[in-house]
Amino acid sequence: MRRWLVVLGAVIIQLNLGAVYAWSLFNQPLMDEFGWYREEVVFTFSITIATFAMFTIVAGRLQDKIGPRWVATIGGLLLGIGLILASQATTIYQLYFFYGIIGGAGIGMTYVCPLSACVKWFPEKRGLISGIAVAGFGLGGLVFQPVISSFLAGVGVSSTFLYLGIIYLFFVVLGAQLLKNPPQNKEEIQTDVTDASQDYSPKEMFKTRQFYFLWSIFLFGSMSGLMVISYAVDIGVDLASLDIETAANAVMVIALFNAAGRIVLGKISDSIGRSNTLMVIYGLTTLVMVYMSTGILSYATFMVAVSVIGFCFGGFLAVFPSITADYYGTKNMGSNYGIMYQAYGLSAFAGPFIINLIPFQQAFLLSALVCGVSMVIAKVITVPQKSTTTNILERKAS
Repeated sequence: MRRWLVVLGAVIIQLNLGAVYAWSLFNQPLMDEFGWYREEVVFTFSITIATFAMFTIVAGRLQDKIGPRWVATIGGLLLGIGLILASQATTIYQLYFFYGIIGGAGIGMTYVCPLSACVKWFPEKRGLISGIAVAGFGLGGLVFQPVISSFLAGVGVSSTFLYLGIIYLFFVVLGAQLLKNPPQNKEEIQTDVTDASQDYSPKEMFKTRQFYFLWSIFLFGSMSGLMVISYAVDIGVDLASLDIETAANAVMVIALFNAAGRIVLGKISDSIGRSNTLMVIYGLTTLVMVYMSTGILSYATFMVAVSVIGFCFGGFLAVFPSITADYYGTKNMGSNYGIMYQAYGLSAFAGPFIINLIPFQQAFLLSALVCGVSMVIAKVITVPQKSTTTNILERKAS
């Protein structure tokens, strides 16, 4: 039962962290309240995701040394304080710093802790448990969409930040208290599927060509998903001719399918393999992006398209932690995945940057192209193998 309490803590934490995916709900209220441009407001989301990704490296290394509980607690405090301070922001740069930097750092300090702990507790079902551990992150937008909308309508955008900060701080810190790494004695848990001799340090991981392939396709997949998620409401208004209230339904739909994709595709990857699962995900993303670029979007087809993108995006966030553990072991999982996760952080800038340069349709076509390339890479990539000499030296040292 102890390991399922860790999963419970992970889900509580990730539900609150995942509310960041509902950022598009803030775009118009912030523009109306302060007169800021859309590109300025959306850039807050990019800063948040990038800061979040960068701090996963810090959190990964720290939690590998002192355990996940205290690192996640610090992250919860930072996230809550960041949003409380954001409620006092009167300039766009204050919003960038309070919400984007401090809040993003809080998300990054917290995010990798439950994920790393869960993967270590469930070595026999890494894909499924990674999916469950991060499903809360995908569901966060769905759970908090009505909450945020209600706050925005009732108390305004600044007070909404205040109330959300208090909520996030309480629940993330609460969930953090349930996190714990498994016992050091391997006999107390199921035998890990990865030979200990195949545990890579970050430095060793950098020396494998597979890392650069995985990092690149993680970037391409995340870029495609965030391109749609961060502009979901705007895409509905501009391309499907919907009103803002109707287009906002996409936020809830994306969140639902995002969470479902994490669990379903994570489980599938345990059955058919990570590479095969990635091929399916990239193939679906390519097809949908081509349609969004060349087809006619109605309310129905718009919802179907964003549902598939949300589902596939969730799959990326479930499969890549598992494939990192498969390829590089669990001993340095926090550090290694924190480094891998930087691809996701860069994608937060890449997607919106591309859309600011070219129209939606052209951006979607470019996304389809890179996802097609990623599908081929996923087909040919293989598990790295340490040299025999290195393995012998490690066994002697131990």
